[in-house]
Amino acid sequence: MGVMMQAFYWDCPREDKKEFQWWNYVNEKIPSLAEVGFTSLWLPPIHKAANLFGPSMGYDPYDYYDLGEFDQKGTIPTWFGTRKELDALIKNAHKNGLSLIADMVFNHNSGADAQEINPITGQLRWTVFNPKSGKFPRNWECFHPSMYESWDEMTFGDMPDLSHRNPYVFSELLKLSRWLIEEIGFDGFRYDFVKGFGPFTVQSIQEYRYMRDGQYFKPYGVAEYWDSAGNTLNWVNQANHLNSNPVDVFDFPLRELLKNVCDQYGFSLRNLVGGESVLREQNYSAVTFVENHDLRDEGRPITNDKLLAYSYILTHEGYPCVFWKDYYNFNLALEGTFNGIAALVSAHEKYAAGSTSTLYLDDNLYIMQRGGYGDQPGLIYVLNNRGDRWDGQWASTQWHNAELVPVAWWSRVDMEKPLNKRTDVEGRAQFFAPPRGYAVYVPKA
Repeated sequence: MGVMMQAFYWDCPREDKKEFQWWNYVNEKIPSLAEVGFTSLWLPPIHKAANLFGPSMGYDPYDYYDLGEFDQKGTIPTWFGTRKELDALIKNAHKNGLSLIADMVFNHNSGADAQEINPITGQLRWTVFNPKSGKFPRNWECFHPSMYESWDEMTFGDMPDLSHRNPYVFSELLKLSRWLIEEIGFDGFRYDFVKGFGPFTVQSIQEYRYMRDGQYFKPYGVAEYWDSAGNTLNWVNQANHLNSNPVDVFDFPLRELLKNVCDQYGFSLRNLVGGESVLREQNYSAVTFVENHDLRDEGRPITNDKLLAYSYILTHEGYPCVFWKDYYNFNLALEGTFNGIAALVSAHEKYAAGSTSTLYLDDNLYIMQRGGYGDQPGLIYVLNNRGDRWDGQWASTQWHNAELVPVAWWSRVDMEKPLNKRTDVEGRAQFFAPPRGYAVYVPKA
């Protein structure tokens, strides 16, 4: 499936001192990310935002077709850079085998040019949009409430919400999607705040017959639906009903279980493996992750032993997504070692395929096997929740009379390399992980 990199975090241009230069900064990292094994980049919203209180991350869209070309909203480039720099990033990513995921923010708009009366409610609202790109101008009829729908799924702050059932709005969103795929060069979409509009919009964008290089092209899609596993699966199954190009969803319930493992010492691994998650119920729809840009408020970020969470998502099924700030700013990449995210990404791409089998599980120890598929032979993953000692158990594997070697490991207190293991004629061996740590074993080539 590959490994996604969320190539931004909240206020990243300011924090990294790369204001209006973020595209260039990401572009510089592309060759090394590809070498490690990443396969896709999720970029922040690329359009010109309202910028009402200074430069914006783009979740307040104003002109969808201004990618850093028009002098409006106080600047020509977006906070991330110019259209030319974005084009260079996309070209370089494709050259290095990375696909690009665009952040689609079309629940709401902001930064209108003028107010007008909505005749349905009699209220004065900021709903007149005359973007300098000249594309997708909007007035009150484009927003809730409109002549086309009286009920809005969910609102996002006080920003006016687009009325997707207005045929003009709906057709413009499809035009935008086509432009991003066929002209700009994106390969897929991340759908922001899908609770705010009907799943038919996502379904239609996924189903559209895009053309690129004379061939039909199917974009990848992943939605942000922040809820329980049951409610999330209800949404994704509705969006994918009779959909020949299904959309995935971020697994927020799994992320909360992983936070408990990392931040609550003694949290039972039985609750992690058996807990409610999209991964457990419908792994082929799950995009697994540890952090994202929205988990920045007090109490939300994981503060302890975060590599335990990354070891889980990068060995299990689902489509794992790594957070830029963890990889670079918090120095969890540890490229060139066996002890960080980079080694786990490499292990994922070389070995993590096939079905998942639990070989051993108790409150403090979890041993899992990936069965392998194609040229990825599978792996053994060991997670040790004890903080005082190495722990392990005998397990029956699919490999008989075979040597398995560690390719990734980490511990809070003991970074000694785990020993190689040889299975007996029945495929049994004893696998260990260091205290409050993990180990990934793979068959020796």
